[in-house]
Amino acid sequence: MELSIKQSGVLHRMLSGTAISIGIIIFGILLNPFNFHSNLTLLEKSSVLFKSLIILALCLTFSIGRLAKHRFFSPDELDEKGLRTDSDRAILLQSLLQNTLEQSVLAAFVYGTWTFVMPSAWLSVVPLAALSFALGRVLFFAGYRRGAVGRALGFTMAFYPSVLMLICTVCFLPLSAVTVGC
Repeated sequence: MELSIKQSGVLHRMLSGTAISIGIIIFGILLNPFNFHSNLTLLEKSSVLFKSLIILALCLTFSIGRLAKHRFFSPDELDEKGLRTDSDRAILLQSLLQNTLEQSVLAAFVYGTWTFVMPSAWLSVVPLAALSFALGRVLFFAGYRRGAVGRALGFTMAFYPSVLMLICTVCFLPLSAVTVGC
């Protein structure tokens, strides 16, 4: 099966996003750039998690604010009529908000799980993933109107670290159960 030019462009950006995501996880685990010790307390781990979640909250706040600003300055969309017949701009902003919300919820669960299941020395992955999330959202927003090719890298930079972290956590769970049992 031969891919179209658009499919090839999306695939290229997805592979780039995958490489970035794998790099973030390997970099965070092996080099521990934030120098987290292996014996962090629950409070210290929680602090790192919540500081990282602020980045997701900022992205979500930005998305909500853009739609609210648009509705406020569009009298036809400010009251009930806007609920039935949104403009193309409102639909676009709602799509961006919806995607950001979905990505934020997944990332928050995964970051939380990683924080409390994985070794403390691997905690650098969480803030690195959050930074990738923010950059990914910026790229996704900027490229959204250009279609799938324009938004693919941004999407993958926000989504793939969460997916890979989730897979790593699920794979690590049996190992952590053995360690606790010893």
